[in-house]
Amino acid sequence: MMAAAAPLRRPESDFLEQARGKLIVALDFDALDEAERCVDVLGDDVTFYKIGLCLQLAGGDQFAKDLLKKRKRVFLDYKYFDIEETMRTAVARAAQLGVSFLTVHGAGGILRGAVAGRGDSSLKILCVTVLTSMDAADIKEMGFDCDVEQLVISRAVKALKAGCDGVIASASEAPAIRQQTSGKLVIVTPGVRPEGSAADDQKRTATPDEAIRAGADYLVVGRPITRAADPKAAARAIIEQMAAALRAR
Repeated sequence: MMAAAAPLRRPESDFLEQARGKLIVALDFDALDEAERCVDVLGDDVTFYKIGLCLQLAGGDQFAKDLLKKRKRVFLDYKYFDIEETMRTAVARAAQLGVSFLTVHGAGGILRGAVAGRGDSSLKILCVTVLTSMDAADIKEMGFDCDVEQLVISRAVKALKAGCDGVIASASEAPAIRQQTSGKLVIVTPGVRPEGSAADDQKRTATPDEAIRAGADYLVVGRPITRAADPKAAARAIIEQMAAALRAR
């Protein structure tokens, strides 16, 4: 009787490429030229970038177009929050740029307006749940009588019902989001800090491998890469940690 063939193992390069596509570097700089230099330094090691409020009024939209021309993916972290019609119009404009992700806040008509504005484009609407710089004391101060995970899950379920594609949430809540939404939402996790890195202003943090193992689809990393002595080496180290976690998952 012939022995069963051993299962084929994916080559390490596959996991590294997969991890590279899941890393989003946050370009939270005060000036556009600093962001451009960072992209040049990181070169082909990083394929996905986040443009936030720091660059929005410093030419962020044109910068997004420039990144797209370089065959990079772009995440606009503008956290839109307004009446339904304004959301629809603003998101439609963002969709025309050809970016991959856009963050929005709110519930009900606010989220439905964003989804309507996306139309049939490939843009993914991500609902912000609770910022990773906030903890139980912060949400209590905001008037919420529940713990952080309960609020995150509540907002994730509402985002799914409104037609959003995913959520912004910490690694701590990722498993519960998967369970409560049947894995139908993309989970993008900020507050990622490699072992030994400063937490900065983040309160609900995780290492890259912890976030991947928890079920995060994409990791947003800023200062541990952009403020590193060697940003390229820092990005490569994080990608390797993510690849190892993907291999073990």
